[in-house]
Amino acid sequence: MTIGPLLSLRHYRHDLIAHSHEHPQLVFGLHGHLDFEVQGRAAQVERQDLMVVPAGAHHACGSRAGSHCLVLDVPGEHWLAQHLGEHADHSRHLLDRPGAMALDNRQQQLVDWLAARPVDDPLIARQGAVLLLASLLPSAGATPIFGKRLPYAAFDAHIEQHAAHPLQVADLARLAGLSSTRLHARFTSECAMTPMDYIRQRRLLLGRRLLRETLLPVGEIAARVGYGSQSAFSAAVMRAFGCTPSMLRRESGDN
Repeated sequence: MTIGPLLSLRHYRHDLIAHSHEHPQLVFGLHGHLDFEVQGRAAQVERQDLMVVPAGAHHACGSRAGSHCLVLDVPGEHWLAQHLGEHADHSRHLLDRPGAMALDNRQQQLVDWLAARPVDDPLIARQGAVLLLASLLPSAGATPIFGKRLPYAAFDAHIEQHAAHPLQVADLARLAGLSSTRLHARFTSECAMTPMDYIRQRRLLLGRRLLRETLLPVGEIAARVGYGSQSAFSAAVMRAFGCTPSMLRRESGDN
């Protein structure tokens, strides 16, 4: 069976895609909203969501406002056995069940890291695919999307809209309909981070996107994502991503 690259970054638009293929596929949300239906099961794939498309399953998807996703096309049984060994059966079970799942924060961090790498590199694609599948093993903590969870899409939209201004945990608690104390407990349980850590992470991810997709001065980007100075923003970027804002911008230009 011949398929395309193991990993690929895809931008879905309003045009509806409807087809099937002989290999399983995993679609990881990066940003935007993707309407997806597979074998009659519908869901909206957003950031921190995963859609499982089994081999041969008819599926359709489209996005009114545009959606960016990381897609893993799994080659098949032999590849799973060769690269996952004794864990291959767990992955087969996952890949046979159509529908959406919610990722925890650590799984999403892996997706984000791979999305920022050159996924057309065969080594990165192969190792990245194995890591993604390993992260989805039962002990890794992925949960069905239909389970009650925090409204991360609403959090992300609010943080992005108000990133330049002071943001409080109470803002997110109000969106979730919880007390600040209860929200803090839910965040540490589901994401292994505090609500303020989450706000800082979302600000930095927005800053990274602005660095890569715009020509705005670094100081202006810093202000747009809530940092009082360019130096404070640069230090935060270095801690989070291991490189300076100018290096991130050069990486985008090189790619």
